[in-house]
This record gives sequence, C-alpha cells and structure tokens, in this order.
Amino acid sequence: MALLDGKKLAQKILKELKKQVSRMKKKPVLAMVLVGDDPASSIYVRRKGFFCAETGIVSKTLKLPADVSEKKLLKVISQLNKDKNISAIMVQLPLPKHINKIKIIEAIDPGKDADCLHPENYGKFAQVDESYSVVAPATPFGIVRLLEEYKIKIEGKHAVVVGRSNIVGKPAAQLLLNRGATVTVCHRHTKNLPAFTRQADILVVAVGKKNLIKAEMVKKGAVVVDVGVNRVGKKIFGDVDFDNVSKKASFITPVPGGVGPTTIATLLWNTVQLARLAKATAKRAKK
Repeated sequence: MALLDGKKLAQKILKELKKQVSRMKKKPVLAMVLVGDDPASSIYVRRKGFFCAETGIVSKTLKLPADVSEKKLLKVISQLNKDKNISAIMVQLPLPKHINKIKIIEAIDPGKDADCLHPENYGKFAQVDESYSVVAPATPFGIVRLLEEYKIKIEGKHAVVVGRSNIVGKPAAQLLLNRGATVTVCHRHTKNLPAFTRQADILVVAVGKKNLIKAEMVKKGAVVVDVGVNRVGKKIFGDVDFDNVSKKASFITPVPGGVGPTTIATLLWNTVQLARLAKATAKRAKK
C-alpha cells in the first residue's frame, strides 16, 4: 500500500502557480464569500487564504451573518461581478437553508466562477473537458491530478464513483470517463453497493458517511480515493475504513491530507486561469 499524498502534490502545484503569479503585473484576486459561522466552512476559507498567500494570489474574505437575506447575498455577488479588481469568486457551500443555492451559483459571472459551478462553465466542461471551460470542478480535478501524479493508469480501468453530487460525484465521473475509464456511478439508492465497489480498479467515495466502505467491499490492489470529511468530536474521519482498507488497496488517500489540499490548490489554479482569461479578453477588446 502506498499513500496518495495530497499535501505533496498541492505544494508542487502551488510552487508552479507562485512562478506564474510572480510574472503577472496584476496579481489575481480571489473573493471568498462566507455565510454564517459554521466551524468547518470557516476553517476551509481560512486554509484557502493561507494557500493564496503562499502563491502571491490576493484573497479577500467577505463574512456575512447566517440570517443574511438572499437578496442581500445576490447584491454582494453583483458588486463582486462588477469589481474589475476581482479575478475570481467563490461562495463557500453549504449555504443556510433559506437561501436558494442554484440562484446564487447562477448569479456569479462565469468569467469569475472559481468553482466551475455556473451552468455555462459546467456545461462546457461536461461537453468537452476542462480545456473548453477554462476552469474545472476543483475536487474532481484534484483527484485526477493526484492519480496522474502517481502514474496510476486510468484508461481502460473500471472506476466506481460512490456519490452523485454536482460538486464531486458527477464531475469526477466525467473526468474519469474523459480519460478512458469505464465508469459506474453509485449513490444512496444503489442496491447491493458492495457488488459494485468490489469491481472497482479505481474507487472514489464522496458520500459523507464515516467508514461507509469496509475492507470486504474493496478489491485487492484497488486504488481508493476518499473524499469524505466526517467530524466526530475533534477528529476527522473519511468515508473509508482506512485502517483495514489500506491493507488491501495498492494506493489510498489519507483523511486528512489527501484530497483536501489538492482541492484548494486546484481552486487557485482556476483563479489564475480566470485572471489570464480576463487579461486576454481585455486585450482583445482594445484592438
């Protein structure tokens, strides 16, 4: 068993981004909108700020109360869209229940959509690949970058994705499909889940249920990517029973330290791409 070290890959990506940013006259600016005081969300936003500082990207965090109205949040996003100094916008999810998440995502300028969640960007990504959409869904793209970094063959392999969210499951399946894998997507309505997971050469799990995947559900030699983050007290657990599954897997991501760091690094990669796109668009407009 070998660990898929997300921290190591993230540092490699950040180092490359730092070089790119150092050559840019106008530094990219990432605006992060945090609604409420959820501890996990606050930690994620703070970590993204640290990563930004490491690369030279400017980060701005806008904190709004949990009871902020949808109208007020939309106004904030509208102001960020109009601000020429802002390169990319990220709204930390989940949002309070009284706010329509789809409305908020659709309100973000596609040219500033750091998460690749806007229908225009996601549609381009789904139609072709990340080269067409310019940005890519951060967590799934980070997963693929991790597999490629460790020279894990994707083409011709059977990949099973457990989870069908728009943020992880669906785009992860798309990226693996684009790279030649045969992909099966499972979810909470899937009957006899172990029958599918045991077939996986590459198993990606993004459900949010502590230790859902047991050793007997994994094929020997499988590559296991655990996206789950489950907090129990002060400890964090993944969706995979790491201690036992690691004895059967050829490669496995730890939690924490696996997919998390690569997600943030990829988000910053998106930010730099959007800044470049804005510069190129402005240059063409002057001609």
